[in-house]
Amino acid sequence: MKSATPPGTEPGQTSRVRRAPLAWALIALSLSMLLPSLSISIANVGLPDMAVAFDAAFNEVQWVVIAYLLAITTLIVGAGRLGDLAGRRRLLLSGITVFTIATLLCALAPDLPFLIAARALQGAGAACMMALTMAFVGETVPKDRTGSVMGLLGTMSAIGTALGPSLGGVLITIFGWRAIFLIGVPLGLVTLALTMRALPCSSPARSSAGRRFDIAGTALLALTLGAYALAMTIGGTSFGPLAIGSLIASGTGLALFVLVESRVSAPLLTLSMFRDPVLAAGLTTSALVSTVMMTTLVVGPFHLARALGLDPAFVGLVMSAGPAVSALTGVPAGRATDRYGADTMVIAGLGGVIGGTVVLSVMPTAAGVIGYVLPLVATTAGYALFQAANNTAVMKDVPAHRRGLVSGMLNLSRNLGLITGASVMGTVFAVAAGTSDVTAAASAEVARGTHRTFAVAALLVTFGLAVALALRMRARLSNSARAR
Repeated sequence: MKSATPPGTEPGQTSRVRRAPLAWALIALSLSMLLPSLSISIANVGLPDMAVAFDAAFNEVQWVVIAYLLAITTLIVGAGRLGDLAGRRRLLLSGITVFTIATLLCALAPDLPFLIAARALQGAGAACMMALTMAFVGETVPKDRTGSVMGLLGTMSAIGTALGPSLGGVLITIFGWRAIFLIGVPLGLVTLALTMRALPCSSPARSSAGRRFDIAGTALLALTLGAYALAMTIGGTSFGPLAIGSLIASGTGLALFVLVESRVSAPLLTLSMFRDPVLAAGLTTSALVSTVMMTTLVVGPFHLARALGLDPAFVGLVMSAGPAVSALTGVPAGRATDRYGADTMVIAGLGGVIGGTVVLSVMPTAAGVIGYVLPLVATTAGYALFQAANNTAVMKDVPAHRRGLVSGMLNLSRNLGLITGASVMGTVFAVAAGTSDVTAAASAEVARGTHRTFAVAALLVTFGLAVALALRMRARLSNSARAR
């Protein structure tokens, strides 16, 4: 009598699921989601000390953050696809190992170029971790609990983002900037051990056709995404010749990528994938909502300091409300998704973001801190609900052999949204304020910039809601036609 095939096993594969409690698997996945987020936010707080330590200008040490972000953006889709072909557990273990070694190298960096190179290597490991963590959900939990686990992973990402500045500040004050990287080494080792113990191990596809990896397409997509990310980050909120050149290079790379993918026998991405209305809606709305959520991080510090007159310590405390709300609402959002359905909760989440940004676009400065924090809480809670529901909607019916690829695409859409938001929404804010130097703008100018920027944000999410409704309606009509 043949033994039952464990859930999540790809056709033509063998699977050896380690009989560890589900809790250990969830802890391993949670740490794999937390560490990449923590490594972004904790590095930001150390930039001033690194500038002093290496006698470097601030625009030079900013590459400590940019290199990490570029590596993730460039490699995340290819990492997801490679995990599908070579074995997700194997590649996740490799990614955690690379991440941990690179983290140690960051802590030991003798100069700034070495540190930037180590951060790029750390980003490569983080790309594997981010791309494959959500893909493992289908192999470790029942379908009726997918939303809860997606909510948990969203919570861990938010905790990592929220914990970075405060933890980094304490570590730098006591031990110096190298401690912000050293703290990640034992966490990486624990994550590696738990992943080896608790996550299912599956062999790659046996047929040579099923194991083909589109090297040309992956390289072109990596160069295209890298050029786009560089264009959005190289000049901050200004858009100079290098940024324009990078954007042109990105557009050229995209055209070449589409051409190559239409001709190879085993493409990395096929245009037919985007005919799936659920996937198309999920990727589009994820990018738009992430762009808008970056607005709160771009506009918030200026509005609180310049328009409301708060001191830096209080600004940091108020700014932490967003990540804190996201961390607290992630798991309940996932449970609501399991109970009421992903489509319903996607619409509810988008509605929450629209409502919060609309209020922020009209709230007078006389309302003070409360007038800013309450709609910010509504916006962030809506975002947490949207993330859990959207990830569940996209991932729940993905074939096992494409989970890594689709998970990578979801993470990529979010990352591109954040990068675009940092540049585009920052520019919108400066233009709306009517000054080239927002740091020296008057209170009324900053308030005007805040209101108009959040009005643009509300329009973007409204467009995302319209896209989601239209594509999901199309999916229902298509399913009805098939049923007949």
